[in-house]
Order: sequence, then C-alpha cells, then structure tokens
Amino acid sequence: MGAGTEPDGGSSRSDEEWERFLRESVAGAADAPKEPSARAREAAKRPRAEPDRDPEVWRGYPPARPKRRTGWYVVGLLASLALLVVALAPGRVVDLFAGADSSPSAAETARPTKAPPAEAARRPTMNEPFRGSPAASWASGAAGITVPKAEAVGWMSAAEVERALARSRDFLVAAGLDSGVLRGERPDKAIALINPHQKDVQELLATAFRTPSEKSDPLLLFSRFQPSRTRLVGDVVKTRGRLTYKEGERGALQVTADVTFVYPATSADASGDEIVRTIVRRELVLSWDDPGKVITEPGTFSIVSYKYDMTNGGCGAPTGYFTPPFGTDRRADETGTEIDPYDRSAPVGRGESTGDGCERATRS
Repeated sequence: MGAGTEPDGGSSRSDEEWERFLRESVAGAADAPKEPSARAREAAKRPRAEPDRDPEVWRGYPPARPKRRTGWYVVGLLASLALLVVALAPGRVVDLFAGADSSPSAAETARPTKAPPAEAARRPTMNEPFRGSPAASWASGAAGITVPKAEAVGWMSAAEVERALARSRDFLVAAGLDSGVLRGERPDKAIALINPHQKDVQELLATAFRTPSEKSDPLLLFSRFQPSRTRLVGDVVKTRGRLTYKEGERGALQVTADVTFVYPATSADASGDEIVRTIVRRELVLSWDDPGKVITEPGTFSIVSYKYDMTNGGCGAPTGYFTPPFGTDRRADETGTEIDPYDRSAPVGRGESTGDGCERATRS
C-alpha cells in the first residue's frame, strides 16, 4: 500500500489539516493571483484593439514639438553677407584669394637659370608693400640667405668653416638689414668684422661716411636711407640669395655672397601713400685668411671684391644714402640701362669702379 492512503479509499488527512485548509480558502493564500479591476481590464484591451496606434498615446501626454531647422537660415545669411562684401570691395576679395594661392619660394641653393615669372600688376600698399612683385613670396631678413653645409677647406676644419659662414652672413645682416644702419647710422657691427689690417678697405671706410664719392661711397658695402627724406615701410626687408665657398689663395676660405635686398620706402613727409621699392643686389667675395700667412685678426675677414646692381635708389652725385625717387622725381630717374632687378640668373654688373650710369628697373 502506498503511504498516506486508507484501504477503503478515504482521506488520510487529520481533522486539524482540514480545518486549516478551510481557513486559508476563505482568507486567500498570500501568493495567490488577484483578479484585475475593471479599469485595468479596459486598459489592457485598448492596445490590442488598436495595434497601429502608439501605445503611449492613450496616456494623454502632449506630442513633442518638432525642432526648428536653423542651419539653412544661417547658411543663407552668410551667403548674403559674402555677396555684400564682394559688391562693396571686390578688389580686397581678389587680393585675398591671390595671396592664398601664392606660396613661399624655396630656398635658393644655386644660381637660377631664368628670371622669376611676371606677377599680376598690383599696386603696393602700406599694409602690403611687396604686393605685385616676386619679393612677396621671398623670405624675410636673414632667412632668405641660404648657408651651405660646411666642410673642411684649406686651413679650416669643418667646424671652423661653419663659424666663418655664420659670421659672413652676420656681416650681410649688419650691413644690409640692421634697422639702425638702414636709418643712416654708422654700421659699426659690420665694420668690426672686416680685417683692420686691410689698408685699401680701411681707407674707404675712413672717408666714405665723411665725404662720399664714386670711389668711397658707403653704399658700396652698406644700405642706408636718410631719415629726413625717406621712411621704410614696415619692419620687413625681403631677401633672396646664397653663400658659396671654396679654397682661395694661400689656403684661405673664400666665401662669395650673392644676395638681393628689397626695401619698400615712402616719402618721410607723409604727404601721400606712394611706395617705391629700392632693390639692391650685392656680390661680395670675402677671404678668411690663415693667420700664419696673412696679417689679420681672429674673427675677421678681408674683402676681395664688391659690386652691386641697384634700381630705384637714386641717380646723381653720391650722398652716402639711397634716395628713392618719389612723385615727379621718378621721371628723371627713368633713364639709363634697363635691368630686371629680380633676375638673378645674370651676373651682377655694377662694380666699385663703374661710372655714373643709372640703371632703370623694368619692374619693381
């Protein structure tokens, strides 16, 4: 027989168990499911009756407002402003895009084979004094003077050649870029780099600043403007050129500098906004001599030769200063041999013994 059953088929539960069962049936078990209310049954029917309707809509929440699309309004406003700028100042817009298209010129490492291409004819301004010329893409100041890699030459080691090349460039900076020298001051820093025992050059320096002449003119080596007459525009001078070197006489290091300087200038009386670019191309040959063979001083060089081409720097008797022609004076300067001052493919033509010719720039 199975446990918990009576032989006659009756229940085996005791009277206490039946009494407890009846009490729980009347009170309800704690975990027994409860019948939902009428409102809950109605709510459950609605989603099934309307399957395409958002189940959340019946709750009565207001629909979210669509976001306004303001992007197109902003684009339209900017386009209108751009058209207005073009209409009011078309020249400035052209200049802006022209400047964006130009890129800096690569450093000059060898003599070019041809002149730079012609630029669009645009008048220079006080804010853009190099506009309309190849110099606009040139480097500024000493950055435009390329210095080659140093190797041992003659009596100098590679390290000594490197120092000599750096000091050669320092001379060019002190002679042609120093702000004080450009305003007419004496170029003491540059002169200090010249061998004080070189008699002919020392004689030139002794008289050039006191009584300038064709043979003893400061402009043969230095760039100077007279402040009472000329004012440089801005603080930037554009340059392009390079240093080269080889072994010279008696084992000396011979350095050749070929550099073009572009100086934008205006009249000192501030009577107008006319800008004239004085363009000077210099070729200097410097000798760093062996002190055991030549009388010299440490850190100085001897000048082997010097020559230059100059346009828009004035004609007539030497004054010791460049004198850019302004206004009616420009017509008087527009005589003489024509020269492209930006053409660095041709050799420098003007030397220390050149006569009174005045070269005229084919472009400025």
